[in-house]
Amino acid sequence: MGNSLYFTVIGLVIAALVTGICVVLATVQFLRRNILAQPDLQVQYKRELLGLQRMHALLLCCILLLCLGGAGAWFATQSAQKHQIAALRAQITPVFDKNKMWEAPDHRLAETDAQATLIAYGADLIRNTQDYFGANGLVRPASINGLNCQNCHLEAGSKPFGNNYFAVASTYPQLRARSGALETIPKRVNDCFMRSLNGTPIDTNSYEMRAILAYMQWLGTGVPKGEKPKGTGLVEVPMLDRPAEPEKGRLVYAAKCASCHGPDGQGLPMPEGARNYPPLWGPHSYNAGAGLFRMSRLAGYVKANMPFGANYQNPQLSDAEAWDVAAFINAQERPAHPFLSTDWPNIAKKPFDHPFGPYKDTFPETQHKFGPFGPIVSYYKTLNSK
Repeated sequence: MGNSLYFTVIGLVIAALVTGICVVLATVQFLRRNILAQPDLQVQYKRELLGLQRMHALLLCCILLLCLGGAGAWFATQSAQKHQIAALRAQITPVFDKNKMWEAPDHRLAETDAQATLIAYGADLIRNTQDYFGANGLVRPASINGLNCQNCHLEAGSKPFGNNYFAVASTYPQLRARSGALETIPKRVNDCFMRSLNGTPIDTNSYEMRAILAYMQWLGTGVPKGEKPKGTGLVEVPMLDRPAEPEKGRLVYAAKCASCHGPDGQGLPMPEGARNYPPLWGPHSYNAGAGLFRMSRLAGYVKANMPFGANYQNPQLSDAEAWDVAAFINAQERPAHPFLSTDWPNIAKKPFDHPFGPYKDTFPETQHKFGPFGPIVSYYKTLNSK
């Protein structure tokens, strides 16, 4: 029997006993008052009055003992339970090792956390964002595209090299070149809402934002401030010595991706489920300001995670296939970049595969989008070494 049910039953038993004793007390008091109201009876029932007085005191003591005993048992059990939980949490809290592939913390750490309810809600928001912000969303309907956060951050942001959240709590706030400003976690979350989800930001003080933060902080349990554990983010796919080719990627997509995402890239229904696989382009997919619109990011994402069942240990695509299918997907129509006028205020900080000029170099926009990227990377290495 769980502690909650146990104390509910014991509480009901004590309440029943106290109620019964109170009924007897009321009866005793009634008898005493009747005798005391009649002087001739006081003399006749002097011994009985004394007995009733003692019974009254005894019954009061019983009530006090029952209440104190119940409260004492509750406090003792709660104290023991707290010590057990503390011992369990100390045992299962991960110890940071930068050479060890990082994994999500033990679920019991979330379940025994003071913010357990908030963490669980945050996880559900990441997994099922559509339920809260999609077309029929419970929180704010029709405020995002057709994606869930989990579509870009696999397994609710807990998969190694699945664009996970392992280092979010340990590395934010951080100065980001894209905005040219110090960014907090809520700012970064809202960036995803406006770019990857092609929607509107959420209130940074809302219960939903606090839940997402609590969940991300839980995923980073054990990671020291400033550290990025092994398996964070995405794999780096070796660069090709040629441009990534969308037409070659079309063939890869047809053979490896269309069975889930559909020939039109809009996502097919999931087997035995009410949801669809995510749209990869078109009006319901991420916009051109999202991180996955950069070719290296999307290539790293598909290399270690796609098609379904792949992971960093067992990839199903070659490096060339990963680059080419990324080129094919990002060559399709999608919502426009909403922040071209403000992103990368220092153009010298733009990544090698940022596909929108102007640039500090003379390489064309097409090469920044499809490659080859080696010459661009070499140019900036030389420039920065001077």
